[in-house]
Amino acid sequence: MTAFLANILLALAWMALTGTFTVGGMFTGLVFGYCVLWIGRRDRSTAAYRSKIVAVAEFVLFFLKELLIANLRVAHDVLTPKHHMTPGIVAVPLELESDLQITLLATLITLTPGTLSLHVAEDRRTLYVHAMYIDDSNMLVKQIKQGFERRVREVFQ
Repeated sequence: MTAFLANILLALAWMALTGTFTVGGMFTGLVFGYCVLWIGRRDRSTAAYRSKIVAVAEFVLFFLKELLIANLRVAHDVLTPKHHMTPGIVAVPLELESDLQITLLATLITLTPGTLSLHVAEDRRTLYVHAMYIDDSNMLVKQIKQGFERRVREVFQ
């Protein structure tokens, strides 16, 4: 956590020195601060922070890729005369532990066009998901577990 706070302070210092109090200035400051921390400190907390930043970046890129693919699939189905939908509901067994992790997973699934999180079981071990395109329900569950759930776990470890 101290590396994160140091990165924020370095980003704020960068913004103050350059006089750019914008989102782009903050992003540049965060990148600059990350580089300074990477060069200047080699302790355990900084190494963990660096690995967390990489995990978050990979997570964001994965989500953007999935979002693009899902949008294209839904757009194709809407624009073609024949519908390719095979809707259904699947039960996804969860390995996530905290409510925040489960909420993030459910939100990401809902934000992806063609899927909707419906319900989390009382024991928080199953998430029910409605999907517009279920060719193989086991494959959909596998994609959610190896895609979204695995990356959510990596970000929170």
